[in-house]
Amino acid sequence: MDNVPAPESALQPKDHLTGKVIKPTIAGAILDIGQKVPGVVHISQLQKDPVNRVEDVVQPGKTVDVWVRRVRDDRVELTMLEPLGMEWGEIKVDSIVKGRVARLETYGAFVDIGAERPGLVHVSEIAHGYVKSPAEVLHEGDEVEAKVLEVNRKKKQIRLSIKAATPKPEEIMAEVNKGERRGKGQGRKGKKQHEESYDEEPVEREPELTAFQIAFQKAQERAGVKVATVKAKKSKGGTSKEHEEIFDRTLKNRITDNK
Repeated sequence: MDNVPAPESALQPKDHLTGKVIKPTIAGAILDIGQKVPGVVHISQLQKDPVNRVEDVVQPGKTVDVWVRRVRDDRVELTMLEPLGMEWGEIKVDSIVKGRVARLETYGAFVDIGAERPGLVHVSEIAHGYVKSPAEVLHEGDEVEAKVLEVNRKKKQIRLSIKAATPKPEEIMAEVNKGERRGKGQGRKGKKQHEESYDEEPVEREPELTAFQIAFQKAQERAGVKVATVKAKKSKGGTSKEHEEIFDRTLKNRITDNK
């Protein structure tokens, strides 16, 4: 939270502010941080290296970046040392943390999670299955998620596991297969619906031959005449009675002539 002109009670540890140096003192510096009460930076919080004289680091009127350490009734205690993303007390076993691979060794990978020390991911905790060398899977600068296995504040050691924060291969395959089965089911359903809709569509069929057309075709066959394919023609009103009679007379004459 940057430059927050909020009541002192609203300020929280690690809040980021900017302040103007009002007065250097033997013990540190007094800053104006836009609050009703002044901000105070102790000499030990000016920089990482030891400081002999406050004026060597800050001068009146200088604007500096500061972070809240503690809020009191008469002042806000500040630091010019950027706080860690995760304090030792904030690192909890079994929690999932994000970090960046800082260094690779033959026995594992060191991951920077914003704590005082990077966490170690042993080679056996990098991935499911056998990993001969961390370099086979990871590269420096990779962003990863890991599960906290152990925190030893006295030794300042953090043990992590990328494997524990990653689904097992069989779980991933189960999800993939589940999705495929769901997709196939939808495909069959879609195909069935398509077939049903296709069957419902009107199918244009060839008109059936009339009785006299069939008789004429058979007469030609008996007479040894080469049979031509007789196709029924569509007509709005059907074959007229007059045409039927003409056709019938013609048929009888041809049969009589061939006797």
